[in-house]
Amino acid sequence: MNRLGRILLITFVESFATICLERGIYFYSVTRLGFSDVMNLWLALAFGLAYVTGALLSHPIASRLKEKRLITVLLILHCVVHLMLALWIGPTMLFVGSTLLGMLNGLKWPVIESYVSAGRTPKQTLRAVGIFSITWAFSVPLALAAAGPLIELSASALFLVPAVLNVIALGLSRRLPQEPIYLPHEHPDRPSVQHLTRLKALLNSSRWLLLASYSAMWVLAALLPRIFRDMGFVVAAPALSGVLEAVRLVAFVMMWFWLGWCGRAIPIYLSVILLPVGFFMILFGENLPVVLGGEVLFGISMGLIYYSSLYYAMIVKNASVDAGGGHESLIGAGFAIGPAAGLIAVGLVPLLGSQFYGMIAGIAPVFVVCSVGALWAIRKELTSKTLATD
Repeated sequence: MNRLGRILLITFVESFATICLERGIYFYSVTRLGFSDVMNLWLALAFGLAYVTGALLSHPIASRLKEKRLITVLLILHCVVHLMLALWIGPTMLFVGSTLLGMLNGLKWPVIESYVSAGRTPKQTLRAVGIFSITWAFSVPLALAAAGPLIELSASALFLVPAVLNVIALGLSRRLPQEPIYLPHEHPDRPSVQHLTRLKALLNSSRWLLLASYSAMWVLAALLPRIFRDMGFVVAAPALSGVLEAVRLVAFVMMWFWLGWCGRAIPIYLSVILLPVGFFMILFGENLPVVLGGEVLFGISMGLIYYSSLYYAMIVKNASVDAGGGHESLIGAGFAIGPAAGLIAVGLVPLLGSQFYGMIAGIAPVFVVCSVGALWAIRKELTSKTLATD
């Protein structure tokens, strides 16, 4: 098995393990421990703050330990935390374990992303980022579909399965090189200074929307268990929430086949519209078709944003752990900002007299600020074609 195949297999296994807890934990907390929306938002906020901390630390720690050694340590620690949750689960331990996993995941994913893209030309990176995104995204709806039955099966099954998967990933990582081999900066296939300037503008723009998308996603992660429960879905709720993830996967596949989006602002403009529309359809939909329709719109925009953001980061930063760290730190910031905005929204409900107005007042500013930031970063595109592909 070649390097890319091995790292993609690790990606699939670890993504499945991650989602069981990263998303399934909110369904577990509601059905097994009776958490309210507010408690789930606090749980999500703690995870997000830990995640962004881990992502910011990933590059300096990898520089000291080397990437392979860091991956090994992190997988062992993942397994320990999963077993700890399986043996001593309770509200306090759920908060502690989830926060620890947030830190470990923030450290882990930038390193994996560096292995995926290191040493590749821009065209090869475009394909590698695509297959990486498709790989982890394919595991997400599967993990969500499995989460409901695992939660029903026993109090510990949701934590034991990821522990086993961590052991499998640890075995797969043994043959990884000690550190990724990067493309020399003077390599003829590296983008020109002019083209890099264009890509940096698109990177900055897509990162604004990456922050908005994961902020909104983590509000939904905390609230979807209650939304589907109110509609009468309990065991099927995680799988229904996975529609969003399945649509994101489709978006990844489409971007992998059609490369015309690369270097252009089309994904930015579409996402500025689709992201908030899909979010509020999910949040306030009064029946299942409306909620699922919102998941489709939201999933499309998340796919557009994630793929373009990671690709531009890997090209601009030459696939370093720092590139993945910046990417994942924004995701982690979204994990924190979203629940914080949700908690503010809940606090505003009594003042404004309805959940609708409270949520609008608490969360809409995130969309507004990030959309303005994204459009400002590519403002020249509004009057010229300077960001078009060379």
